[in-house]
Amino acid sequence: MNAHTAQFELDAARMPGHWLLASLGKKVLRPGGIELTHDMIGQLRPGPRDDIVEFAPGMGATARKLLAAGPRSYTGVDRDASVVERLSAALAEQGARFHAASAEQTGLPGESASIVIGEAMLSMQTKEQKERIGAEAHRLLKAGGRYAIHELALLPDDIADSTRREIEREMSMNIHVGVRPLTAGEWRAFLEKLGFTVEWRKLSPMHLLEPGRVLADEGLGGMLTILANVIRKPDARRRVLAMRSMFKRYASHLSAVAFIATKR
Repeated sequence: MNAHTAQFELDAARMPGHWLLASLGKKVLRPGGIELTHDMIGQLRPGPRDDIVEFAPGMGATARKLLAAGPRSYTGVDRDASVVERLSAALAEQGARFHAASAEQTGLPGESASIVIGEAMLSMQTKEQKERIGAEAHRLLKAGGRYAIHELALLPDDIADSTRREIEREMSMNIHVGVRPLTAGEWRAFLEKLGFTVEWRKLSPMHLLEPGRVLADEGLGGMLTILANVIRKPDARRRVLAMRSMFKRYASHLSAVAFIATKR
């Protein structure tokens, strides 16, 4: 094993799950996959009059979809300077702007956006952090502007507290990131408390690592690349199989959910 391989195996055992999957070639890291993202954007119907802010654009898959609609402006906000640098280089020619800041405090002008969108980020935040990020989305939006989220949800709405704690503990241990999803009803209440009116909601199976979802999200070439990397890297393979096993074990209690809510 060379030094580079040894370093990857060390990192693979410790890095957060979404970073691990990205390092293996996975580009779509949303709980409901590209289909739920496309459904949400289809409901948003962005166009040339829209000023869009996206929190944590990650690999840029959603950014590309939004830019294809030709908005008046698009700004991606990510606290990771390397993400900002990479996406700026890739998408600046399409008129995108990327800004290094926290979603809790973007530094962008208030009431400057008609759409704020964030995916697969709130579920990993504490209650207080969720509220600060949601409040920042509300501050950025003009009256009547829309906040779109795509997150992990717990099922059912009256899930037992003991089951919730068990899932949170297992997911946090496997993914190496604190995971605190809400039920669909709690996500709705969260948005309403911040001053939004929910206009649209959709649930979708949480099949992030199921072969059919990976093929739909990544295409055949992308799926084969991921598979080859998983086969070649034992520590990464163990982590991926453990995550998939966990998702299957709690499948009856996990879902993806997307909301579009309007600023009151």
